[in-house]
Amino acid sequence: MAAADFSSTPSPLLHLPGAVSGNGIDAPVPAHYGSFNGEQRTLEAGDGFVDLSHRGVVRVTGPDRLTWLHSLTTQYLEGLAPNTPTAALVLSPQGHVEHAMYGVDDGESFTAHVEPGQATALVEWLDRMRFMMRVEVSDVTEELAVTWRPAARIEGAPYSGYTFVPRVDLERYAAAAGPACGTWAFEALRIARGEPRLGLDTDHRTIPNEAGWIGTAVHLDKGCYRGQETVARVHTLGRPPRRLTLLHLDGSDNRLPAQGSDLLLGGKAVGFVGTSARHHELGPIALGMVKRNVDLGAQLEVDGLAAAQEVLVDPEIGLHVRPSLR
Repeated sequence: MAAADFSSTPSPLLHLPGAVSGNGIDAPVPAHYGSFNGEQRTLEAGDGFVDLSHRGVVRVTGPDRLTWLHSLTTQYLEGLAPNTPTAALVLSPQGHVEHAMYGVDDGESFTAHVEPGQATALVEWLDRMRFMMRVEVSDVTEELAVTWRPAARIEGAPYSGYTFVPRVDLERYAAAAGPACGTWAFEALRIARGEPRLGLDTDHRTIPNEAGWIGTAVHLDKGCYRGQETVARVHTLGRPPRRLTLLHLDGSDNRLPAQGSDLLLGGKAVGFVGTSARHHELGPIALGMVKRNVDLGAQLEVDGLAAAQEVLVDPEIGLHVRPSLR
């Protein structure tokens, strides 16, 4: 019998009072429990938790695990202190982002979560790269569920706050960690922080420099890894071809743009919109990938909605780096 696909299996927390399922790849978990604005305020106050149990979970064990992952990914993982949250990317030889993982090492194993349905592909790729290293890679999505708690966030640590809970204990965890908050609240706060989701706020051409991953998921002072030449060249000598931007959407029309819709300037496509949400203070917002040379003050249009830009990725990063290299 084939193993259950826990990225598409409905969460048991959908049985909680008021729970409403999400959309798209987030459909298996609650989008809200009746008041996503109130749930945003709960999370911002440092309370509650979010069920992200549809995300995939990968575990790497063995004495060589951190040295091995250090050599394969964009992150400096050698000597990673236990329970330190980190993010790492796997790039193509051309520098395009193929995998993004977020996790911690407990001193015996490195456990990371990925977008729903992506654990199998990452495990298969890592398995092909093991060679003679003393490591074991496994998909433990069936065993562990992902949650996010603002109380677990570490000040100044991007992508922190995530916890791994034994899947069989998820309902007990919810009873103790409440109040439960949905993905709509979580997404609104994530988008406002400028944290992209792979495959939703990015496409197959995205390089780390475009998505704001330099310094958070990409360590610039480490040895070689696949795709490093592209990252280094764009960072030190050039400018990112595109840039992730926070979009403030016109809220007079009570809807959000469809993910993947073209961003238009004067009727011409200059990028695409990724995820969007209604923020309890900022109003409707979204992440967009925009061509670097688009004027920062230009008002864009997406899916019939006006969109003002707020800078997340500096389009002129190369100009700031070069003087320090002389």
